[in-house]
Amino acid sequence: MNSITLILFLLGFVLLIAGAELLVRGASRLAMAAGISPLVVGLTVVAYGTSSPELAVTIQSTFAGQADLAIGNVVGSNIANVLLVLGVTASVSPLVIDQKLVRKEIPLMIGISFLLLALGLDQKIGLIDGLIFTAGAIAYTVFVIGQSRKEIKVIHEEYDLEFDGDKAKITGPLVLLTQIIFIIVGLGLLVVGSRWLTDGAIVLARLFGVSELVIGLTVIAIGTSLPEIATSVVACLRNEQDIVVGNIVGSNIFNILFVLGLGSIVSPNGIDVSATALAFDIPVMIAIAIACLPIFFSDNRIARWEGALFLGYYVAYTMYLYLQATRHSALIPFSNVMLLFVVPITIVTLVVVYFRELKANQRQTKIAEKVERTLSAQPQAPQPYRNPPPALDAELEKIAASPHGKETE
Repeated sequence: MNSITLILFLLGFVLLIAGAELLVRGASRLAMAAGISPLVVGLTVVAYGTSSPELAVTIQSTFAGQADLAIGNVVGSNIANVLLVLGVTASVSPLVIDQKLVRKEIPLMIGISFLLLALGLDQKIGLIDGLIFTAGAIAYTVFVIGQSRKEIKVIHEEYDLEFDGDKAKITGPLVLLTQIIFIIVGLGLLVVGSRWLTDGAIVLARLFGVSELVIGLTVIAIGTSLPEIATSVVACLRNEQDIVVGNIVGSNIFNILFVLGLGSIVSPNGIDVSATALAFDIPVMIAIAIACLPIFFSDNRIARWEGALFLGYYVAYTMYLYLQATRHSALIPFSNVMLLFVVPITIVTLVVVYFRELKANQRQTKIAEKVERTLSAQPQAPQPYRNPPPALDAELEKIAASPHGKETE
């Protein structure tokens, strides 16, 4: 490993952090200037930007005839986004989940994952499939921005409160241009930084005798998720949690709709879907998307232990891929332990957590309704003075003894 590679490796790390910082800062301020919520920016602008490496890899691999890499890049990235990126971020700090994600985006992510499985049953994502996906990406973007514009009054009130009503701080043309430049430069630094960091890690792994297979399953797989990891961690540290979760969910939606859609349109022969992807990888992606519902619903947050659970499953998934690719003798025992013990215990835990949270919410709703009924049933009559002050007693007696008081009587 020469000195230039080491320098690029270190510079890649620095550029990755700097790019994430600029992207998060620009995206959050752009949301203020445009009058839309940070969640929507995370679901659209940041999600599109952090999905750009997957788009480049997919288009390049389709023209190079590497179909497995094209579909594996998207599916593997979606798996890593939830298990690895959310796992790392939630381990740093518990994440608060917006209810809109649970009601709309998470079911949409699950539905789109099932759509990929259905359209890929013929083992090809063709031109028509690509047009459907791309149209879905455009429609979703328009829908999300349109929904956010309906809430513009509430959003502006929040921003006015934060900036003491000084709109020039967030809506001036120079401010808007600055944030757009931050976003573009941040995305560029993310792409370059992740590439240099990944290339340096590959050289370092080879230096220590690590096989190409292990490098592909670990270094390259994590490398494509580095923009999401860096962006999410920086956003979490800046307390922009809407951008964190919006970035992950939005990236997963756009990876399927936009990346696979555009990739299959520009590819001469479409994108082939292998039997292995249909039998294992895509179902795993769907299962992980479904698992997000009870975890996101429980207390509307992702706790640290749930982040650790995500990370543990990502390690297990990577180990399974390694054992399967090398045809290791430990594959069958490992699979049996995962399928017979780990997965069922996790499912039972998530179901228990989900129903406990559901019961707690129902109990709180009933208590609130009971209190409201009790208050509405009691007339709010003015309460008389039980012990009026002596001065007030004397004044009342004087009024009663006066001619006007007697006439009134």
